[in-house]
Amino acid sequence: MARRSLIIATGNSHKVEEFKQLLADCPFTILSAETCGGMPEVDETGATFADNARLKAKALYRLVPEGAWVLADDSGLEVDALNGEPGVYSARYAGADASDRDNIVKLLKALKGIPLEARTARFKCALCVIDHKAFVTDYEGSCEGHISTTVSGESG
Repeated sequence: MARRSLIIATGNSHKVEEFKQLLADCPFTILSAETCGGMPEVDETGATFADNARLKAKALYRLVPEGAWVLADDSGLEVDALNGEPGVYSARYAGADASDRDNIVKLLKALKGIPLEARTARFKCALCVIDHKAFVTDYEGSCEGHISTTVSGESG
C-alpha cells in the first residue's frame, strides 16, 4: 500500500523538519508546501488560532495533488493580565517586521509592575487537518505557565 502524502502548510523549512520528527511514526510521507509550488500568501485574519490554522490549511489544500492531506498550525501566547494579548498577534505583537526579541521586550514592558503570581499565561497551538476527501478537523492544545520578569533562553 502506498503511503499518503501529508503536506505541511508553511513556508518555514524548519517547521517542516520539526513536523517530520514529531510525525516520524505516522503512515504518511511528510512534505513541504514547496512540493505544490510553495505556500500561498494567507492573511491571518482569524479571531482565534484555530481560525488562522484553518485559513492556511484551506489555502494550501486548493493546490495539493489529489489524495494528499494538509496540516496547518497557528500558535501564540495568551497572557491573562493583558486580557489574552498578544494572542493571534503574538508573532507581530511589536509590529509587522518585529523580531522575537522585539515582541518579548514589548510583552515585558506591558507586564512591568505585575507580580509573578499574576503573570499567568499559556502557549496555545491549533492544528487543522484536511484529509484526502476534504474533511476538515481541528485540534487545540495549550501549555500553562507564568511570564518571567526577565528575558531568558534563545530563539524566542
